[in-house]
Amino acid sequence: MTVRCAIYTRKSTEEGLEQDFNSLDAQREACEAFIKSQKGLGWKVVNKHYDDGGISGGTMDRPALKSLLADIEAGKVDLVVVYKVDRLTRSLMDFAKIIETFDEKEVSFVSVTQQFNTANSMGRLTLNVLLSFAQFEREVTAERIRDKIAASKKKGMWMGGLPPLGYDAIDKKLVVNEAEAEIVQALFHLYLDLGSIRELKAQADQRGYVTKRREAATKYTGGKPFTRGHLAQLLRNPIYIGKVAHRGEVFDGQHEAIIDLDTWEAVKQALDGKAPVRRSGTNRDQGSLLTGLLFDETGDRLTPSHTNKKGRRYKYYISSRLVTDPTATEGWRLPAGQIETAVIESLGDILAEIVHQGIELNIEDPAHIRRLLERVTIAPGSLKVELALASIKDLTGHLPTQPLVREIPIAIKRRGVEGKFIMPGKARAPEPDAELIKVVTDAHNWFAKIAKGEVNTIKGIALDEDIDAGDVSRFLPLAFLAPSIVEAILAGKQPIDMTAEKLKRLPTLTMSWIEQRKMLDFD
Repeated sequence: MTVRCAIYTRKSTEEGLEQDFNSLDAQREACEAFIKSQKGLGWKVVNKHYDDGGISGGTMDRPALKSLLADIEAGKVDLVVVYKVDRLTRSLMDFAKIIETFDEKEVSFVSVTQQFNTANSMGRLTLNVLLSFAQFEREVTAERIRDKIAASKKKGMWMGGLPPLGYDAIDKKLVVNEAEAEIVQALFHLYLDLGSIRELKAQADQRGYVTKRREAATKYTGGKPFTRGHLAQLLRNPIYIGKVAHRGEVFDGQHEAIIDLDTWEAVKQALDGKAPVRRSGTNRDQGSLLTGLLFDETGDRLTPSHTNKKGRRYKYYISSRLVTDPTATEGWRLPAGQIETAVIESLGDILAEIVHQGIELNIEDPAHIRRLLERVTIAPGSLKVELALASIKDLTGHLPTQPLVREIPIAIKRRGVEGKFIMPGKARAPEPDAELIKVVTDAHNWFAKIAKGEVNTIKGIALDEDIDAGDVSRFLPLAFLAPSIVEAILAGKQPIDMTAEKLKRLPTLTMSWIEQRKMLDFD
């Protein structure tokens, strides 16, 4: 029987390959001589040359090796002959993979200078020893990877994969996706109101909520209606309270929470059957002053929502279409505190005009305020407050002969769908922004370290502060803000739309203090 023998040769460098008789030729000659010595066993050299010159044995990306493996797959080779094992590969892991391919096609392997021959029992024993070491190396590598993942998760790091609904993965970190976060919040609160995964799915389908939509190479994936299993998994995912789970343990994460702890615990207990769910009679929205009363210029109701950023809770009123339709871009997202304060002030002004005897407005009692309001409408440039006539009659003993409406001009500062407004003639109370103050303070501290020679590079600052070097690069120029701007930020008197994120996205910061004030809307 003829044994078709393929000779494989390799040399790591190109040095000497231009010679008439080079290292590859020498390897081939030795292999041919060995094959001739086995002529009695039917060994015969195939005519095709498999020579890789100037390529490292540490990679599998070698043209001749690929050609050899393809011919083995095609059944054109019975035995592979090399001068030394390391000509085939220098990696034990790669060697194991190659041998697995040989075994599948019943191809033997011979190293002529090391008496390594898988065609006999001793060679197979040696091979099994080598493969055992290869398996050991694989397992050790896997253990190292698992240990690294465990250590990273204990530090709260996001270890990759597909980010869940409500988050995007940016620079290997989880960042809140505001539009999706509002859907997640709605699902948690809907479950507390409905008390059933089945009913939650029906309500989610009715509102058009879908799974996270992801862009693949040539198409989009996801964006499909939730299943009950998916919803149950979402409601139990601790990532939404700023945690990272690993092997049954939960650690503090480095990302922002979307769901507050009270809501999370209430949902968890309801899922476990340890607590009753909250029905509409005790709905979560009762704590929001304008629930059911606030509309926009199109007649769309604004619903209460909130987000958690670095331990602080921010409440908003959001156009319903932005919550129910993930593709919607037009609508309102207004800070709850600002609009509630404006409504209460307007209500007080109206009552002062129509009631001659002074009536004290109990702003600590939301129910008292709500009884007096019929409807509040927000529109570009105006806020319209309409009083409930029946409640005014109960309060004054007289039924007003015409609707009691106050339309207040307002100036809107919008950032995407989020808006903040200013009531003309009303002095704005100082609003210190802790995050904004921190980035400006950090910038001054970092510059001081550089000036003192404590650090020499941005990377050095990043390592000291355990933050991304890109953030250091973006915020360091804030050390050169005009003193008047810094004083205003510390006093909470910055422009209403100024945030740390806005400063972070500045393309460049001029060194002219006058131009800085213009750029940042201080003048």
